Amino acid sequence: MSTLPGRSASEPQMDTHRGQAVLGKSVIVKGQILSREDLTIDGEVEGTVELQEHRLTVGPNGKVLASVKAREIVVLGTIHGNVETTDKIDIRKEAKLVGDIKTARIVIEDGAYFKGNIDIVRAEAPRPAAQPAPKPQAAAPAQPAANTPAMAAGVGDHKR
Repeated sequence: MSTLPGRSASEPQMDTHRGQAVLGKSVIVKGQILSREDLTIDGEVEGTVELQEHRLTVGPNGKVLASVKAREIVVLGTIHGNVETTDKIDIRKEAKLVGDIKTARIVIEDGAYFKGNIDIVRAEAPRPAAQPAPKPQAAAPAQPAANTPAMAAGVGDHKR
């Protein structure tokens, strides 16, 4: 029998694979944010934001004055700063992004405001390991040109 207290049905259970953090609209952060789960920012952030393997959502009230790196970014609010994604950035119709973007895929909806440069990077497919060139198979020996009927008859041999 376990001596650990049981969880009640009203207690939220932590799922580390599908974690979601939220900064509400009354939250102001100045500094560096590093997250190992998806993050929604509906408040204000100034500094840097890094979610290398996760999604960042800037909510409709969100104001981010920061350089941002994430797997995927969805912008509903405002970002002022350079943005880098390994997968995709989605700038929705009421959103505003001022800064340079480096991404593999991008969606900019009608009505969205964007000012900056876009660098589309292609994900390089892993190359197979270098394999030695196949050795030619032994074929029947080719006959020398002099042994062809045309050469034996002197055709094509024009000496004067």
